[in-house]
Amino acid sequence: MSHIKDNLAQVELQIADACQQAKRQRNAIQLLAVSKTKPAAQVQAAYDAGQIAFGENYLQEAVEKIQQLSNLEHICWHFIGPIQSNKTRLIAEHFSWVQSVDRKKIITRLNEQRCSQDTPLNVCLQVNISGEASKSGIEVNELDELAQLVDSADNLTLRGLMAIPEKHNAAESFAKMSALFQSLQQRFNTVDTLSMGMSGDLREAISNGSTMVRIGTAIFGARA
Repeated sequence: MSHIKDNLAQVELQIADACQQAKRQRNAIQLLAVSKTKPAAQVQAAYDAGQIAFGENYLQEAVEKIQQLSNLEHICWHFIGPIQSNKTRLIAEHFSWVQSVDRKKIITRLNEQRCSQDTPLNVCLQVNISGEASKSGIEVNELDELAQLVDSADNLTLRGLMAIPEKHNAAESFAKMSALFQSLQQRFNTVDTLSMGMSGDLREAISNGSTMVRIGTAIFGARA
């Protein structure tokens, strides 16, 4: 699977170039490899090539991979898909991060179900910044209340925001997200993550302050 190593190197060059254009340091941006629908062997290949953080959308499939790759000491799993309330226990038990939190009930359940002996679960609130009915995420006017709720939870740590902007209006959405993120940082000292940008809009996201880009196909290839 040498193509995965080569693909990661190409993505790295794209991120580095975008950082240079935006006059930002490369270490300010984290790459999240989106490994949904990909077998554990491909995740292993990416890990062997130096990739640490992986994002999963489909919970049952993800848990199977996490268990298969439990010997990988430094791997970090992020859940980035829509969250059903009856599936929160598996997220709380198996993931280090969850980026798609969008309801009070989900926050409460994740906090209750995260073992207090584990490190707190890192949380990003997903914002439906484009107001699309087809997408999950909170409205902007809900942000303060939910951020306070996560911040007050003993077994959760508020890390920031995640968004999937509408493609034809991405620039405006990225700018809005950047402003929301900076405002949140001023109020919560744990906030350090703005997760936005994928293969097609990576450069624009980084120029608007993204600290984490989510890349799948460019690393692993198209889904079967």
